[in-house]
Amino acid sequence: MKIGIIGYGQMGHMIHSCAKAAGHEVVITADPVAKDASLTFSLGDTKTLVAAVRGSGAEGIIEFSHPSAVIDNIRCLLPLGIPLVVGTTGWTDKETEVADLARQCGGTLMRSANFSVGVNMFYRIVEEAARLMDGYPEYDVATWEAHHVRKADSPSGTALEIARRILNVSSSKTEVVVDAFHEKPQPHQLHVSSTRSGSVPGTHTVFFDSPADTIELTHRARSREGFASGAVQSLVRLKEALDSGRLSPGAIYGMADLF
Repeated sequence: MKIGIIGYGQMGHMIHSCAKAAGHEVVITADPVAKDASLTFSLGDTKTLVAAVRGSGAEGIIEFSHPSAVIDNIRCLLPLGIPLVVGTTGWTDKETEVADLARQCGGTLMRSANFSVGVNMFYRIVEEAARLMDGYPEYDVATWEAHHVRKADSPSGTALEIARRILNVSSSKTEVVVDAFHEKPQPHQLHVSSTRSGSVPGTHTVFFDSPADTIELTHRARSREGFASGAVQSLVRLKEALDSGRLSPGAIYGMADLF
């Protein structure tokens, strides 16, 4: 498969390596600052980006850029009709707008806060645990995540997805709080706290705490390779699903639709 990579930082380079190892051809790498990208374009210069992607012959695109650039990239790339996988987080407030654009232009986007197979299994484990613990009101629940100092958003998209799944099954938690508390937390509030330090690839922990004991569930990434490999697999599966008619163009999809 001919793949284009938008955003050529550490993740972009890792995706490039994983794509080549899987036998795919990377036909364009684009980034506003990476000097080794095949296309270095000015931030916001979407015309140059679109022309380069069209000319590359890419059959699919993986976008791992920056929260400040992702919406402009989606807006210009989605109308190309090329399957688009987006790993950049921090744009959930624009998802309705993107879904409308996909319907209007017939473009297809697959997004996930985390493409790691292990993390997606962790989501399901946490959701089942929260469902089980919901019958025991003496146990409170909270989450914590840690990432490297280069991560641009906080909390992580993965942490917010974990929180969403807890709220889905909890009879007591109805509000996510991501800021520091300056007063006593209310019982309906689910605290999602974050740490940024060093080179941590990503750690997510869910606590179920009672006066008697604590249960902790943790996913700890060893490297970014799992995320990069998952993104490549997602693009391949997305194209196959569209080609076979299992999925229809003009929509936003997630990991559950493909795996």
